[in-house]
Amino acid sequence: MRIVALFRRMLLAIAICSAGSFGAGAQAQTVPNPSPSSNAVALAKELISLKGGVQMFEGVVSGVIESAKNAFLPTNPQLGKPLNDATAVLQKEFESKKAEIVNEVARAYARHFTEQELKELLAFYKTALGKKVLLEEPAAVEDAFKRASDWSNTFSEEVIGRLRVEMKKKGYDL
Repeated sequence: MRIVALFRRMLLAIAICSAGSFGAGAQAQTVPNPSPSSNAVALAKELISLKGGVQMFEGVVSGVIESAKNAFLPTNPQLGKPLNDATAVLQKEFESKKAEIVNEVARAYARHFTEQELKELLAFYKTALGKKVLLEEPAAVEDAFKRASDWSNTFSEEVIGRLRVEMKKKGYDL
């Protein structure tokens, strides 16, 4: 279950990193650039950092390590302390992996946006409106997820009710 929360957090980070890109002014490339320049990747990293993506991905490495440890614990409860010791070693060993995930996300950005577009995005996020987007967007995305979930639940109840009515017309009582 913890891995689901971890991936939800990662998806939220990606959503936050990618949402709000409407401020660039230029139209995004329709075909990704398979080999973005190192400058484009650097600009994308700056954008991700500005948007809080680095902090959002901070817990991914430790979360994966913790989830792997927890996969062994149910069948090996007597190994709790040795597994904790081993995961502490892995936390230090895999510290550099945090930079790798940011680099991968930056490469994805740099594949979909030109250097000029990345510069324009950075300029936008440094404006008053861009700063407001950075402050309010995480709450707006979370609110949007909650509203979509609530809507989905309400709609599901409506569909179930209608299915019962339709099935009752056919002589079935659900």
